[in-house]
Amino acid sequence: MSSVADSRRQVLDRIRAATQNSAATVEQVAGAYEALPRGYVRHGTMTVRARQERFIERLREYDAEVVECATEELAATIAAQLAASGRQKFVAPAALPAEWLAAGFDWKIDRGLAASDVEQCEGVLTACFCGVAESGTIVLHHSETEGRRVITLLPDWHLCVVRASQIVETLPEYFDKCSEQGSEGAREQRSREQGSGELPRLVTWISGPSATADIEMTRIKGVHGPRFLHVVVVEDRDQGLGTRD
Repeated sequence: MSSVADSRRQVLDRIRAATQNSAATVEQVAGAYEALPRGYVRHGTMTVRARQERFIERLREYDAEVVECATEELAATIAAQLAASGRQKFVAPAALPAEWLAAGFDWKIDRGLAASDVEQCEGVLTACFCGVAESGTIVLHHSETEGRRVITLLPDWHLCVVRASQIVETLPEYFDKCSEQGSEGAREQRSREQGSGELPRLVTWISGPSATADIEMTRIKGVHGPRFLHVVVVEDRDQGLGTRD
Protein backbone atom coordinates (compact mmCIF):
# COMPACT_ATOMS: atom_id res chain seq x y z
CA MET A 1 0.00 0.00 0.00
CA SER A 2 1.31 3.44 -0.93
CA SER A 3 2.04 6.01 1.74
CA VAL A 4 -0.79 8.21 0.37
CA ALA A 5 -3.34 5.39 0.60
CA ASP A 6 -2.09 4.46 4.05
CA SER A 7 -2.46 8.05 5.26
CA ARG A 8 -5.96 8.18 3.84
CA ARG A 9 -6.91 4.96 5.63
CA GLN A 10 -5.58 6.31 8.92
CA VAL A 11 -7.61 9.48 8.60
CA LEU A 12 -10.80 7.56 7.82
CA ASP A 13 -10.17 5.11 10.67
CA ARG A 14 -9.88 8.02 13.08
CA ILE A 15 -13.11 9.55 11.80
CA ARG A 16 -14.93 6.22 12.21
CA ALA A 17 -13.56 5.80 15.72
CA ALA A 18 -14.64 9.29 16.68
CA THR A 19 -18.17 8.97 15.29
CA GLN A 20 -19.13 5.33 15.85
CA ASN A 21 -20.79 6.05 19.19
CA SER A 22 -22.52 9.27 18.14
CA ALA A 23 -26.05 7.88 18.02
CA ALA A 24 -27.55 10.99 19.59
CA THR A 25 -31.14 11.70 18.65
CA VAL A 26 -32.34 14.95 17.17
CA GLU A 27 -33.97 15.74 20.51
CA GLN A 28 -30.70 15.16 22.37
CA VAL A 29 -28.80 17.40 20.00
CA ALA A 30 -31.47 20.10 20.29
CA GLY A 31 -31.41 19.81 24.06
CA ALA A 32 -27.63 20.12 24.16
CA TYR A 33 -27.83 23.21 21.96
CA GLU A 34 -30.41 24.85 24.21
CA ALA A 35 -28.24 24.08 27.24
CA LEU A 36 -25.24 25.98 25.87
CA PRO A 37 -24.36 29.01 28.03
CA ARG A 38 -25.28 32.31 26.43
CA GLY A 39 -23.65 34.99 28.50
CA TYR A 40 -23.51 37.66 25.81
CA VAL A 41 -25.49 40.88 26.06
CA ARG A 42 -28.98 40.38 24.63
CA HIS A 43 -30.62 43.66 25.62
CA GLY A 44 -29.16 47.14 25.64
CA THR A 45 -29.49 49.73 28.37
CA MET A 46 -29.26 52.96 26.38
CA THR A 47 -31.95 55.59 26.26
CA VAL A 48 -33.68 56.21 22.94
CA ARG A 49 -31.59 59.31 22.27
CA ALA A 50 -28.32 57.69 23.31
CA ARG A 51 -29.05 54.76 21.02
CA GLN A 52 -29.68 57.10 18.13
CA GLU A 53 -26.49 59.04 18.85
CA ARG A 54 -24.41 55.86 18.98
CA PHE A 55 -25.86 54.73 15.65
CA ILE A 56 -24.98 58.07 14.03
CA GLU A 57 -21.53 58.09 15.59
CA ARG A 58 -20.72 54.65 14.21
CA LEU A 59 -22.02 55.55 10.74
CA ARG A 60 -19.84 58.65 10.62
CA GLU A 61 -16.81 56.63 11.74
CA TYR A 62 -17.39 54.53 8.62
CA ASP A 63 -17.43 57.60 6.34
CA ALA A 64 -21.18 57.77 5.93
CA GLU A 65 -22.90 61.16 5.75
CA VAL A 66 -25.77 61.48 8.26
CA VAL A 67 -28.45 64.11 8.79
CA GLU A 68 -31.32 64.15 11.27
CA CYS A 69 -34.81 65.52 10.76
CA ALA A 70 -38.32 65.45 12.14
CA THR A 71 -41.02 63.45 10.38
CA GLU A 72 -42.64 66.53 8.84
CA GLU A 73 -39.26 67.58 7.42
CA LEU A 74 -38.45 64.26 5.76
CA ALA A 75 -39.50 65.04 2.19
CA ALA A 76 -37.61 68.35 2.19
CA THR A 77 -34.54 66.73 3.76
CA ILE A 78 -34.50 64.00 1.11
CA ALA A 79 -34.78 66.61 -1.65
CA ALA A 80 -31.90 68.59 -0.15
CA GLN A 81 -29.69 65.48 0.03
CA LEU A 82 -30.46 64.57 -3.56
CA ALA A 83 -29.66 68.08 -4.75
CA ALA A 84 -26.42 68.26 -2.75
CA SER A 85 -25.23 64.99 -4.30
CA GLY A 86 -24.92 66.65 -7.70
CA ARG A 87 -26.59 63.63 -9.27
CA GLN A 88 -29.69 63.60 -11.45
CA LYS A 89 -30.72 60.05 -12.29
CA PHE A 90 -31.97 57.87 -9.42
CA VAL A 91 -33.61 54.47 -9.01
CA ALA A 92 -36.23 53.80 -6.32
CA PRO A 93 -38.28 50.81 -5.11
CA ALA A 94 -41.79 50.59 -6.47
CA ALA A 95 -43.56 51.18 -3.14
CA LEU A 96 -41.48 54.12 -1.90
CA PRO A 97 -43.75 56.99 -0.73
CA ALA A 98 -44.48 59.36 -3.59
CA GLU A 99 -43.54 62.41 -1.50
CA TRP A 100 -39.99 61.06 -1.21
CA LEU A 101 -39.53 61.26 -4.98
CA ALA A 102 -38.51 64.89 -5.18
CA ALA A 103 -39.36 66.85 -8.30
CA GLY A 104 -36.62 67.90 -10.71
CA PHE A 105 -34.85 64.53 -10.82
CA ASP A 106 -34.98 61.65 -13.27
CA TRP A 107 -36.59 58.75 -11.38
CA LYS A 108 -36.45 55.14 -12.53
CA ILE A 109 -38.97 53.07 -10.57
CA ASP A 110 -37.85 49.48 -10.16
CA ARG A 111 -40.55 47.15 -11.39
CA GLY A 112 -38.08 44.56 -12.58
CA LEU A 113 -35.54 46.84 -14.24
CA ALA A 114 -32.71 45.08 -16.04
CA ALA A 115 -29.30 45.29 -14.41
CA SER A 116 -28.07 47.34 -17.36
CA ASP A 117 -30.78 49.94 -16.66
CA VAL A 118 -29.93 50.05 -12.95
CA GLU A 119 -26.26 50.59 -13.82
CA GLN A 120 -27.21 53.77 -15.68
CA CYS A 121 -28.58 55.29 -12.46
CA GLU A 122 -26.29 57.51 -10.41
CA GLY A 123 -27.93 56.79 -7.06
CA VAL A 124 -30.65 54.93 -5.18
CA LEU A 125 -33.14 55.96 -2.49
CA THR A 126 -34.53 53.34 -0.09
CA ALA A 127 -36.07 52.74 3.31
CA CYS A 128 -34.72 50.03 5.63
CA PHE A 129 -35.90 47.38 8.08
CA CYS A 130 -33.65 48.13 11.02
CA GLY A 131 -30.55 49.88 12.33
CA VAL A 132 -28.15 48.38 14.90
CA ALA A 133 -26.59 51.12 17.02
CA GLU A 134 -23.64 49.23 18.49
CA SER A 135 -22.21 48.37 15.08
CA GLY A 136 -23.66 51.25 13.05
CA THR A 137 -25.30 48.74 10.72
CA ILE A 138 -28.30 49.27 8.45
CA VAL A 139 -30.28 46.11 7.70
CA LEU A 140 -32.29 45.64 4.50
CA HIS A 141 -34.88 42.89 4.20
CA HIS A 142 -35.58 43.97 0.62
CA SER A 143 -39.25 44.72 1.04
CA GLU A 144 -41.16 46.80 -1.47
CA THR A 145 -39.85 50.02 0.14
CA GLU A 146 -36.28 48.73 0.54
CA GLY A 147 -35.94 47.45 -3.00
CA ARG A 148 -34.30 44.50 -4.68
CA ARG A 149 -30.70 43.90 -3.75
CA VAL A 150 -29.49 44.78 -7.25
CA ILE A 151 -30.65 48.39 -6.96
CA THR A 152 -28.76 48.85 -3.67
CA LEU A 153 -25.51 47.43 -5.04
CA LEU A 154 -25.02 48.81 -8.56
CA PRO A 155 -25.56 52.59 -8.14
CA ASP A 156 -22.58 54.53 -6.77
CA TRP A 157 -24.59 56.54 -4.20
CA HIS A 158 -27.16 55.30 -1.67
CA LEU A 159 -29.52 57.49 0.35
CA CYS A 160 -31.23 55.43 3.07
CA VAL A 161 -34.00 56.59 5.41
CA VAL A 162 -33.85 55.15 8.94
CA ARG A 163 -36.52 55.95 11.50
CA ALA A 164 -35.51 56.29 15.15
CA SER A 165 -38.13 53.68 16.03
CA GLN A 166 -36.24 51.18 13.85
CA ILE A 167 -32.94 51.52 15.73
CA VAL A 168 -32.04 48.82 18.26
CA GLU A 169 -28.94 48.78 20.40
CA THR A 170 -27.61 45.23 19.95
CA LEU A 171 -27.60 42.54 17.30
CA PRO A 172 -29.66 40.08 19.43
CA GLU A 173 -32.34 42.77 19.66
CA TYR A 174 -32.48 42.86 15.86
CA PHE A 175 -33.27 39.14 15.83
CA ASP A 176 -35.85 39.67 18.56
CA LYS A 177 -37.38 42.39 16.40
CA CYS A 178 -37.61 39.94 13.52
CA SER A 179 -39.24 37.15 15.53
CA GLU A 180 -41.58 39.33 17.59
CA GLN A 181 -42.74 41.81 14.99
CA GLY A 182 -41.91 40.10 11.72
CA SER A 183 -41.05 42.35 8.82
CA GLU A 184 -42.60 43.66 5.67
CA GLY A 185 -40.06 41.71 3.68
CA ALA A 186 -40.80 38.52 5.58
CA ARG A 187 -44.54 38.88 5.06
CA GLU A 188 -44.07 39.45 1.35
CA GLN A 189 -41.85 36.41 0.98
CA ARG A 190 -44.23 34.25 3.02
CA SER A 191 -47.09 35.19 0.72
CA ARG A 192 -45.05 34.73 -2.45
CA GLU A 193 -43.05 31.65 -1.60
CA GLN A 194 -43.66 29.24 1.22
CA GLY A 195 -46.54 30.58 3.30
CA SER A 196 -44.58 29.95 6.50
CA GLY A 197 -43.19 32.14 9.27
CA GLU A 198 -39.61 32.07 7.99
CA LEU A 199 -37.52 35.21 7.85
CA PRO A 200 -36.37 36.56 4.48
CA ARG A 201 -33.85 34.36 2.74
CA LEU A 202 -31.91 37.42 1.62
CA VAL A 203 -30.76 40.11 4.06
CA THR A 204 -28.21 42.86 3.34
CA TRP A 205 -26.11 44.38 6.11
CA ILE A 206 -24.65 47.83 5.44
CA SER A 207 -21.94 49.25 7.70
CA GLY A 208 -20.78 52.33 5.83
CA PRO A 209 -19.89 52.78 2.15
CA SER A 210 -18.55 49.73 0.34
CA ALA A 211 -14.80 49.41 0.83
CA THR A 212 -12.11 46.75 0.88
CA ALA A 213 -8.33 46.58 1.24
CA ASP A 214 -5.70 44.37 -0.35
CA ILE A 215 -2.80 42.70 1.42
CA GLU A 216 -0.88 46.00 1.36
CA MET A 217 -3.86 47.70 3.05
CA THR A 218 -4.65 49.87 0.06
CA ARG A 219 -8.28 50.88 0.63
CA ILE A 220 -10.57 50.74 -2.40
CA LYS A 221 -14.14 52.05 -2.24
CA GLY A 222 -17.09 50.81 -4.25
CA VAL A 223 -15.94 47.27 -4.98
CA HIS A 224 -18.99 45.52 -3.54
CA GLY A 225 -21.54 48.31 -3.55
CA PRO A 226 -22.02 52.10 -3.42
CA ARG A 227 -18.96 54.24 -2.70
CA PHE A 228 -21.11 56.82 -0.95
CA LEU A 229 -23.67 56.21 1.80
CA HIS A 230 -25.93 58.99 3.01
CA VAL A 231 -28.42 58.39 5.82
CA VAL A 232 -31.43 60.38 6.97
CA VAL A 233 -32.36 59.56 10.58
CA VAL A 234 -35.99 60.50 11.22
CA GLU A 235 -37.01 61.34 14.77
CA ASP A 236 -40.41 59.67 14.56
CA ARG A 237 -41.04 59.11 18.29
CA ASP A 238 -40.41 60.64 21.73
CA GLN A 239 -36.71 61.34 21.92
CA GLY A 240 -36.64 61.96 25.68
CA LEU A 241 -33.25 61.28 27.20
CA GLY A 242 -34.79 59.14 29.92
CA THR A 243 -36.87 57.01 27.57
CA ARG A 244 -35.68 53.57 26.63
CA ASP A 245 -38.48 52.51 24.27
